[in-house]
Amino acid sequence: MSDSSSCQGCPSAAGCGSAGNPEGCPSSSSPAASSGCGGGCGGPTPEQQAEEARLQATLSHIRNTIVVMSGKGGVGKSSTAANIAAGLALAGKRVGLLDVDVHGPSIPRLLKLDAAQANVDGDTIQPVQWREGVSLSVMSLGFFLPDGRQAVIWRGPVKMGFIKQLLSDVAWGELDFLVVDCPPGTGDEPLSVLQLLGDAARALIVTTPQAVAVDDVRRSLGFCEDLNVPVLGVIENMSGIVCSKCGNVESLFGQGGGERLAREMNVPFLGAVPLDPEIVRAGDEGNIYIASHPDRPAATVLRTIVDALVEADAPQG
Repeated sequence: MSDSSSCQGCPSAAGCGSAGNPEGCPSSSSPAASSGCGGGCGGPTPEQQAEEARLQATLSHIRNTIVVMSGKGGVGKSSTAANIAAGLALAGKRVGLLDVDVHGPSIPRLLKLDAAQANVDGDTIQPVQWREGVSLSVMSLGFFLPDGRQAVIWRGPVKMGFIKQLLSDVAWGELDFLVVDCPPGTGDEPLSVLQLLGDAARALIVTTPQAVAVDDVRRSLGFCEDLNVPVLGVIENMSGIVCSKCGNVESLFGQGGGERLAREMNVPFLGAVPLDPEIVRAGDEGNIYIASHPDRPAATVLRTIVDALVEADAPQG
């Protein structure tokens, strides 16, 4: 972000990621602070202890946390996260959707919330509600930006501090599911999210079928393995294309790469979602595909994945 403006309403807006202060917000964690050494290796400060207590209090009200990841960009990860979150909410679940893609927040547009602004009341950030009568609370850095031209120029510690605020200071309330949309790769944002969530985190990996995508997504699975994060499964997105004339599904980027990767890495394969031009149109217009086109082949697969998540959340016995 430039030094002429900052995140509107951000509790850490003063100097937040500005060109004159690229190292960070006044309230963001330093590398030492994020490790809990307090900067002087004398233990965490009272302020850090209070921050951690707020984070743990928030997480105690969230039953399931799904971190949507991919080692490759352009695989439809944000669309998948938005449709799964909306599908869970439409199934009657209390859902939060957190967009931690700091440099390219897509969730507001996908949900037709791109005109929404964050409401900050003291130290509490109110999430934006997707639709009346549906329990889907949404938070994104996009809600703090004054316009679509505003670039965000932040280093790692700043991202860590802001993501921690979005997890701990947003009034999520009681949630059955928190779905977190991460940017591609294994960098600051997914690492911060997984470290902050701790044992609560579960990863959902999105890939496309072709080898050039699978190669990078394999690294995401290795990343989860290194951090001891359980993987809910792999989704193969853009697995064939739905013909706009007859509805037939034909191969475009190949098929089966995601399923083979899941088998190779010994994780569940959740489904193959075909590419549908209506998904693109729905995303551009902010109409959630799984709700606006429920009978299309891709929506059927997405709903199967949602149903599996709902079933896994059902009380056992």
